[in-house]
Amino acid sequence: MAKKIIPKKTPMREQPPKERAKNYDEVPYGYSEKEAMQEARRCLQCKKPICIKGCPVEIDIPGFVQLIAEGDFQGAIKKLKEKNVLPAVCGRVCPQEDQCEKICVLAKKFEPVAIGRLERFAADWERAHGESSVPKIPRSTGKKVAIIGAGPGGLTVAGDLVMEGHAVTIFEALHKPGGVLVYGIPEFRLPKAIVYREVDYLVKCGVALIVDFIVGKTATIDQLLENFDAIYIGTGAGLPWFMNIPGENLNGVYSANEYLTRSNLMKAYLFPEYDTPIVRGKRVAVIGGGNVAMDCARTALRLGADEVHNVYRRSRKEMPAREEEIHHAKEEGIIFDILTLPVKYIGDKRDWVKEMECIKMRLGEPDASGRRRPVPIDGSNFITPIDTVICAIGQSPNPLIPQTTPDLKIGKWGNIEVDSETGKTSKKGCWAGGDVVRGGATVILAMGDGRVAARSIHEYLKTGVW
Repeated sequence: MAKKIIPKKTPMREQPPKERAKNYDEVPYGYSEKEAMQEARRCLQCKKPICIKGCPVEIDIPGFVQLIAEGDFQGAIKKLKEKNVLPAVCGRVCPQEDQCEKICVLAKKFEPVAIGRLERFAADWERAHGESSVPKIPRSTGKKVAIIGAGPGGLTVAGDLVMEGHAVTIFEALHKPGGVLVYGIPEFRLPKAIVYREVDYLVKCGVALIVDFIVGKTATIDQLLENFDAIYIGTGAGLPWFMNIPGENLNGVYSANEYLTRSNLMKAYLFPEYDTPIVRGKRVAVIGGGNVAMDCARTALRLGADEVHNVYRRSRKEMPAREEEIHHAKEEGIIFDILTLPVKYIGDKRDWVKEMECIKMRLGEPDASGRRRPVPIDGSNFITPIDTVICAIGQSPNPLIPQTTPDLKIGKWGNIEVDSETGKTSKKGCWAGGDVVRGGATVILAMGDGRVAARSIHEYLKTGVW
């Protein structure tokens, strides 16, 4: 008998918009056991599962989904961790709709299997049922690897290489591990306790973690190479971009990096328990249309803003943010000012931003990104009152490591150049991946880069061949 196909995903329950806009609790509640099994049974268990090809870290998707369908949740998380050291993170923040779910066979006619929700379920089930079981670690190879940056890419490399028997040390510049997972993504989207639990799992596997260590200041790449056999650079993209328009130096104008770091890592959202300075604007403008812009807008709302405007120069269709994030932002009351471009910020006598001058845009022919180019409409300028601006238009890698490593080849935008097949840089013994190579990208792409580099590093440590 042919399997009955359920056309739509099993819904995931969420906090009501009016409630969640005033707290930092996670928005979706996650699946119950019954809901997870119901959703997992939608999977067709294809003989040639193309969904795996859509996963940068090559998770056996049909394998873990089938285990959930059978009620073997312990087996499901074990299967996931064969390929992914951060399943609770990826289940929450990865753009599955553009990767594994996009090419799910069900998606040709119906909604795809909710792979991300099922991954989150398995990881959360393990967290609710005690400690993670630590796998048997192979005998030491005597080789030592330094990983710069405790973000998703670095953590992936660490997890892969420690399971090959190598001694792995992560050097993190900030006082907490996690990289963008802790300084960039808000608590209501990714609770920090989940990130720290995933990191703790790696530490239990034998990975050493050193925080407050700035490579390029505390020690250079060359100095680390005196004590390590290989280095992976996963320092992300922490240098914010601005628009270079008048008034950007006014008080109340933030980069997204600073705004989110103050709120997330430095816990401004927990005032008065943490007295981290942050401007709590009442009329806030967030510039940009990506996930970071959505995070900033939704954070501003929770910090007490009466009105938050998302200002984007293209149309809604061209927005790069995930549909889920835009949907949640709209539900919570974020106002979308599309086809609008700021051209000037105006300050008061104390140099605090008080107004924003914008110009309306129209869409022209497609540009290099494939999206239609925004073109200013002459004479459409207007001024709107504003007391806080957050610029979320992108970021590039911090130049510190390139500046202190002269034989490291760097691209036009300050990114480290690598061999895409191996992650090797121009400097012997050094690999790189994630945002420091790509610019601002996604968590799962950084993890995929880490997996590629880990294989190459392991091969190098075995053979000595560069």
